[in-house]
Amino acid sequence: MYSNKRILKISAPLLFSLLAQNILQVIDTAFLGRVGEVELGASALAGVLYIAIFTLGFGFSMGSQILIGRRNGEQNYRQIGEIVIQGILFLSMLAAVLIPLMSFASRHWLPLLFESEHIAEAVTEYLVWRIFGIFFAFANVMFRAFFMGIAQTKVLTWNAIVMALVNIVLDYALIFGNLGMPKMGIGGAALASVIAEIASMLFFVIYLMKNIDFKKYGFNIIRLRWPVMKRILDISVFMMIQNVVSIGTWMLFFLFIENYLGERPLAVANIVRSFYMILTIPANALSATTNTLVSNTIGAGRRDEVFSLVKRISRMSFAIIVVVALCVAIFPKAVIAIYTNDPSLINDTVIPLYVLLSALPFYSVGGALFSAVSGTGNTRTALVFELVTMIFYVSYMWLIIVHLRSSVAIAWTTEHLYWIFLLIMSSVYLRSGKWKNRQI
Repeated sequence: MYSNKRILKISAPLLFSLLAQNILQVIDTAFLGRVGEVELGASALAGVLYIAIFTLGFGFSMGSQILIGRRNGEQNYRQIGEIVIQGILFLSMLAAVLIPLMSFASRHWLPLLFESEHIAEAVTEYLVWRIFGIFFAFANVMFRAFFMGIAQTKVLTWNAIVMALVNIVLDYALIFGNLGMPKMGIGGAALASVIAEIASMLFFVIYLMKNIDFKKYGFNIIRLRWPVMKRILDISVFMMIQNVVSIGTWMLFFLFIENYLGERPLAVANIVRSFYMILTIPANALSATTNTLVSNTIGAGRRDEVFSLVKRISRMSFAIIVVVALCVAIFPKAVIAIYTNDPSLINDTVIPLYVLLSALPFYSVGGALFSAVSGTGNTRTALVFELVTMIFYVSYMWLIIVHLRSSVAIAWTTEHLYWIFLLIMSSVYLRSGKWKNRQI
């Protein structure tokens, strides 16, 4: 049903979209690396805290995307707009609760988590501004779910380019006080990201109004419908929990490094994290495509084609990620210099970066297989796999960072364990065929 060319055609715009979006993190990290090591390390912690909140909405949108893909495969188009509208209404209500809660927590609770007072102050300064972007980010993930679910992904590239350009200009202006703007440091990076989220949402709204048939997709009726919202939640709630658990342990990783290894290792870990986000973009694009195409294929009644489809996407993801990793491995210091001009920090980052590169092949295949499990609609099963993996992940993390006080390079071997576990469990489940009778 989907040739390799068709898979790449759907994935490519999403890849460029993710690349443009992650350029925001690269630019933030590169700019803040010129401000200081405290700001560089704090941006990692604050960024993960923000992402932990963001993943609630992202998990909801992924469940929505599965439903949209299934309805698209069934050619039941009118229900698609209904899913998007109910999703935006639900996430708007969730944002209205989370914004004041996180604003309070960032001032009074979060500073207690950090060993370094300077890190705590910088994290608070970032989150006080950044949390206001959550409303716009939640709306954006629902628009993204719509275009992914109907396999029309070109718009995502243009949206991300707009978002990246706005963020880059405002980072330059607000972090350093250029272009007549106030010098805000790490707070300026946060504010720039919020305004970029607003620009992204406006782009999606204008594009929808000009290019989408509202009647065909059921966008012409806007009202709160609890039965539809409940149906979305039945699928999404497990993905929301899964994402929060995943990001929560990711946050724990950086907290352990900050508390037990220090500010320099935290700065190194943040640079490696930024590489992680960029280098895995091709695999992430193909994983998101896997989710959509599996759901569409099942909706079209072609369940027997799912496993062969997933295998083809996994092979493509593996081949691409290996090439990307080898390119970085040849000139590690040159690419690390994008983030910092400190020679000692560059040298300290080389070995941890090599450790990360060795984990990427497992990521590429494991990510595609795990997304396929969710794409079948069995999000409860995907959550179980995540929780089982996390038990071993956190135990190993505690052993090597807290108990043994190992280096940052050894700490990054946690990613090998995580993706090997998910790869094995997802592969066994998909081969079993237990997902074939799942109705959503």
